[in-house]
Amino acid sequence: MRLLFDARYTRPGRHDGISRYGASLLAATADLAAEDPGLELAMLVSDRRQLAMLPDLPHVSGPSPVSAAEAATALVVNRYAPDVVYSPMQTMGSVGRRHGLILTLHDLIYYDHPQPPGDLPAAVRAGWRLYHRAWWPQRLLLDRADAVVTVSRTTRALIAEHRLTRRPVHVVPNAPRPGSVVDPQAALERPARPDRVLLYMGSFLPYKNVETLLRVAGRLPDHELHLLSGISPARRAELESLVPAGARVVFHDGVSEARYTELLGRAAALLTASRAEGYGLPVVEALAAGTPVVCSDLPIFREVAGEAASFVAPDDDAGFAAAVRALEDPAHRRRQVLAGLDRARAWSWTDSATALLEVARGVHGRRRNAHGRHPAVPVDVPADEDVRP
Repeated sequence: MRLLFDARYTRPGRHDGISRYGASLLAATADLAAEDPGLELAMLVSDRRQLAMLPDLPHVSGPSPVSAAEAATALVVNRYAPDVVYSPMQTMGSVGRRHGLILTLHDLIYYDHPQPPGDLPAAVRAGWRLYHRAWWPQRLLLDRADAVVTVSRTTRALIAEHRLTRRPVHVVPNAPRPGSVVDPQAALERPARPDRVLLYMGSFLPYKNVETLLRVAGRLPDHELHLLSGISPARRAELESLVPAGARVVFHDGVSEARYTELLGRAAALLTASRAEGYGLPVVEALAAGTPVVCSDLPIFREVAGEAASFVAPDDDAGFAAAVRALEDPAHRRRQVLAGLDRARAWSWTDSATALLEVARGVHGRRRNAHGRHPAVPVDVPADEDVRP
């Protein structure tokens, strides 16, 4: 099987959420392909700088996924003659395709919270808002695929609830970085944290509800809240104006992987007050690092963290502060750390890559068996079973 992996969402220099998902899943898939002589794996890129963030694989070039030329991507891909193409997003151009196609829908957040990421081109942001005003554009895109992937059972249930596709929907989850789950004894033997660092990793879009975390910092003046992600000057000024008197808040405007790991290793907790998530990768990264998590009481966080996190209503800053204070009890903290490490081990990129390859082989086999050649229309394949607890 010739599998082409769409790596055009890789962000040069520093991963964002989609970039990390795609690059991590591709790396694990490449490891499996190296042991499978029947699998030929290549990747599609749109910027040569992306290659530095990706495994050493054959690659082909295509248009930027946020350009007008995206509509013709399938015609470009046809030249490579793949059996199946996988994209970590749902907007890949499919007109005229002669290959199997698997698309990814991470979440339905932007139907309730339609503000797009600010780093997208203005025309794309305008189209984004229009796209999320109705369900039919999503249905049209997803039904052009042979199969759909999402990152959680929670989102798969929402896709079914809104009848977004007639195609089967498979769960291929996020996971912590390989080798990042720390040894339990090492986590428990860490020295006391006199600086009492609190971390937030994520965007600053309104649904992320960082404003609640600022109020939490005001209730915990002996702690220091570190906001780790890149932020626009305008949004930073807006949030800085909301920092309560006496609160200690540090804006990093992006951190390296090494710095992120170092901060996780000495933090009192990772906080997120998000009102919606598709998965919540920082939660799993913190659990893997032996760092307690205090997060919104959302179905997706319950799915991802199980009982290993402290759950609070998104706008309850007093509840967040109380949950952080509770971690000062050594016995409670020990329980949270051990439960978090155990939970983090439930997710791995190898398992996710295995699940993706099962979907791809199913698409390839059914297309070949049904037509004896590349068919002109998508063919349904059955949905997989849950791949995670």
